[in-house]
Amino acid sequence: MRTVFYLAIGILVLGYSSEASSQQPLVNLSELSSEFSYEIRYATPENFIGETLYDCAVCLLRPEVAEALVRANQYFCEKGYRIKIYDCYRPLNVQKKMWAKVPRPTYVANPYGKGSIHNKAAAVDITLETLDGCFVDMGSDYDFFGRAAHIDNYNFSEAILFHRKLLMEGMRAHGFQTIRTEWWHFSYKKNWSYKTLNTPLPCPN
Repeated sequence: MRTVFYLAIGILVLGYSSEASSQQPLVNLSELSSEFSYEIRYATPENFIGETLYDCAVCLLRPEVAEALVRANQYFCEKGYRIKIYDCYRPLNVQKKMWAKVPRPTYVANPYGKGSIHNKAAAVDITLETLDGCFVDMGSDYDFFGRAAHIDNYNFSEAILFHRKLLMEGMRAHGFQTIRTEWWHFSYKKNWSYKTLNTPLPCPN
């Protein structure tokens, strides 16, 4: 009986902890570390939509996701690379604009279904660059919708395959999961308790 009681208490505490975590304010990654590089494509018209979707270039994440990403970046820095950020939190309304242009769930998550993990502030789109800012070839551009972006495509040079393996293994080791069709996308594995958000990005007026 006592075992059942403690088990019940544990479940309640775990549930409360998950709920509390899901309610924490998002954090700006740049305030946690200055060691990242940024190229927020959706804050420019240089993206697959061809329109500026964000009012400012900012990377917001759930606190534990941001902390895991900082640890991952430290791992890459020790190997002579650093993370370049393409995208982080994405408001649901932006997801709807994307879906209206490209309603292909293989590449764009349906905002009227489960939406994207980006809408939960628990996913990042990233690549690697050298510590002095040099380009690292991953075999396709960011947001390329085709076979060249798939992580199970091995028809590349040894250098490209090495970079992809380094990126995927490093991120998986720090709590992130891959998806088959996008080498750049990583979802934090503990995202089930996070709510979908439509909060606007905190941009200066």
